Amino acid sequence: MEQYLQLCRHILETGTKKEDRTGTGTYSVFGYQMRFDLDKGFPLMTTKKTAFRLIVSELLWFLKGDTNVKTLIEERNPIWDEWAFEKWVKSEVYHGPDMTDFGRRAAVDEEFKQVVDEQMIIFREKILSDETFALTYGDLGPIYGRQWRSWPTTDGKTIDQLQKVIHQIKNSPDSRRHIVTGWNPEFVDDMALPPCHTLFQFYVADGKLSCQLYQRSADVFLGVPFNIASYALLTHLIAKECGLEPGEFVHTLGDAHIYSNHVEQVKEQLQREPRKLPTLVITEEKDSIFDLQTEDIKVEGYDPHPKIKAPIAV
Repeated sequence: MEQYLQLCRHILETGTKKEDRTGTGTYSVFGYQMRFDLDKGFPLMTTKKTAFRLIVSELLWFLKGDTNVKTLIEERNPIWDEWAFEKWVKSEVYHGPDMTDFGRRAAVDEEFKQVVDEQMIIFREKILSDETFALTYGDLGPIYGRQWRSWPTTDGKTIDQLQKVIHQIKNSPDSRRHIVTGWNPEFVDDMALPPCHTLFQFYVADGKLSCQLYQRSADVFLGVPFNIASYALLTHLIAKECGLEPGEFVHTLGDAHIYSNHVEQVKEQLQREPRKLPTLVITEEKDSIFDLQTEDIKVEGYDPHPKIKAPIAV
């Protein structure tokens, strides 16, 4: 994972200090690319423990076209909770403690963080127990999965981009149109978070499938390790579906940034030596990747350094 560590060093050494939507502030560079040869091991971060199970359940959630956090909460996956939670605490039906700017406040105030955690527990319980509440406050709008599997057309129909690209790879592997996009300008404002990983393209050569992702916005400390592993996994899964071997994952970043309240964590991570990459194992008992469950995908030989905690900017 030296490619990732070099990105961190590059931002700390050359990044421009910028303001951002969350009010946290970042150190940012524009335009950066990393390449991962998937023959050399699965690119799951070893300089800090990264929750592979969460990566798997989120990606399968995307692949199914789901956009409601209820599914993820049932899987004990909190990745998207803050965005759904924000929708609830900003609504007229919420009457609990003031949650204004809860992300930043909780990062610097331990007592307030406990209040947020208590309200988050209430929120998750209501999502799981109240179907109407889940439909209203658990849905994140037409985010990734919706665009990948049900892109709306002007004639009222939808396009399953993912199935279409799989068909193209199988039947016209040399095509330069193996593209799936999550950025739909008409619906960006209706999404809880406009797609950060915006567009990906597949490429077939010598019996191997490679994938390049363009990511418009990259939270380098918290988000990018997940994005690398998620799209490496996606490459493996689509290769499996198409009867190919995995090739390269190419990660192209637009605004690559380290949040100002992540700098010390990044410096701590840079002091650690990378370890051997794990091996990805996907069950052979399922005929299609669309039938896979979280427990069907694992890594073996994962021996990372300990986790490093940092606040998420919502």
